[in-house]
Amino acid sequence: MAEIDPFTLEVIKNRLASIADDMALTVARTARSFIVKEALDYSTALFGANSEFIAQGTCLPLHLGSMPSALNAVLKQFGDDIAPGDIFALNDPYDGGTHLPDIIAVLPVFVDGALVGYSACIAHQIDMGGRVPGSMACDSTEIYQEGLRLPPLRLYRAGVPEETVFRIIERNVRMPETVLGDINSQIAACRIGERGLTELVDRYGREGFENYREALLDYTERRTRAEIAKLPDGDYSFSDFIDGDGFDSGVITIQVKITVADEDMTIDFAGTSPQVRGAINSVYSFTASAAWACIRSVFDLNIPNNAGYFRPIRILTPERSIVNPSAPAPVAARGLTADRVADAVFGALAQLAPHRVPACGPHAPDTTVSFGGYYADGKPFVYLEGLVGSWGGGPDRDGMDASTGTIVNYSNTPAEMLEVDQPLMIERYGLVPDSGGAGKYRGGLAVVRHIRFLSDEAVLQVRTDRHQNAPYGLEGGEKGAHAGLRLIRADGSHEDFFGPFLVNVQKGDMLQVNLPSGGGFGDPLERDPAHVLRDVAEGKVSVKHAAAAYGVVIDDQVSGVRQAETEALRASRR
Repeated sequence: MAEIDPFTLEVIKNRLASIADDMALTVARTARSFIVKEALDYSTALFGANSEFIAQGTCLPLHLGSMPSALNAVLKQFGDDIAPGDIFALNDPYDGGTHLPDIIAVLPVFVDGALVGYSACIAHQIDMGGRVPGSMACDSTEIYQEGLRLPPLRLYRAGVPEETVFRIIERNVRMPETVLGDINSQIAACRIGERGLTELVDRYGREGFENYREALLDYTERRTRAEIAKLPDGDYSFSDFIDGDGFDSGVITIQVKITVADEDMTIDFAGTSPQVRGAINSVYSFTASAAWACIRSVFDLNIPNNAGYFRPIRILTPERSIVNPSAPAPVAARGLTADRVADAVFGALAQLAPHRVPACGPHAPDTTVSFGGYYADGKPFVYLEGLVGSWGGGPDRDGMDASTGTIVNYSNTPAEMLEVDQPLMIERYGLVPDSGGAGKYRGGLAVVRHIRFLSDEAVLQVRTDRHQNAPYGLEGGEKGAHAGLRLIRADGSHEDFFGPFLVNVQKGDMLQVNLPSGGGFGDPLERDPAHVLRDVAEGKVSVKHAAAAYGVVIDDQVSGVRQAETEALRASRR
């Protein structure tokens, strides 16, 4: 390999990241659906001509390892039958995808007739057909019920769209204008990536660019190995649990063992429960992506996101398990399992790097609500949202309230925008006092959201968990609050749910969602009384809870003190 100039390497590294970010901004500016342009459920990436991942946009960490499998599936299908102007797409979770709503678009990049790389974009579509609006039903029992399944196929041939493919998609989804609009947004992003890669190759030459591309991956591998080497060698195990699959699975175990050996790491899910009947199975690429994202979050943030990071970290999953199912197992709601994979991996990481890992909080949305039907004129509507919760308390700070999880960059859609676009009303959206797991550093509070349905009739489907197994605390911190779901009918009757469900709703019905809160970190009796006082003043903790959970008494004369310290603090504050 030619001599590598470190300054040029730094320029190319940052330029690749900038191109991927430009692609992401293109999607944000041109997408149609709220799940993409507001919730930000999409990612962008660049690959070299050798199909190795070289950059990701500032999007979802959970997609870190998902798109390489998609590109490999495209190459396996089409081999050398790839030409300038071609664009490929897929969503089949058993052939490069993760679940049917996630369509991945791949654009090969050519310069002077030579293949120099690939530009790719993954985005969650608002609907991909199937038996339930939003295509995310937890109670599907095989993938054939979940929607339109696309193997790796050609969307464009030599710059000309394959109209038959677009017509098939149009005829199989409930919101064709929105879905096709989002696909075109992905294609626009891929073209931005193509332009950026072409400019880099033009500037440094094809051979020069390839040399620096390989040097960048090697640099990332070295940096990753150096981070692993800082961790103590050994085996570190942790288990977390899913309440159930909505059928008869019982409690589902996610078992993980992290092994550190010098500069290498293995994450082994042996002991995890078998695949289940319900649609919460997670294919290998998605499971691995969640695990890689967790490890990435505790390493130096300046390490680039590319394939060099993957090299020293091996992911092992049992076949036909919930983290590596076999077809035709349903996978539409696999995000719940990925979230619990993250909880288990972080639980093991807390033993390796206790100064970096917070207590458990929703790392991705446990609760996803989909609501769909038809207006009186026959026009369809689909509302789909993953509700964002709060973080667990950390080694040096309280958990953030109502903030996107560690492995996603989601955002809740503003209530005002939803009410304009959908036949629903957000009647309450806020935090639940006293709900954060007690600790020296308190867990973030539970989020509550009340959704009133205004359509005459619709189908409501909710993916949910943490009703039995609350988010864990660390270092003596207490668990967070359990989830809660209640459907109040227009006539005043109500029903509580403790797992995934699907029901018909009518005008005036209201869904009340209480998300789980974050767990606490450290002994609650070590919490600074001044912090308890602040929480009481802000309405996050009640006077009663302050005394019960933290041993802090608050009265008219003393702002907030532990009983044993009352006199000393009273004197000092005078």
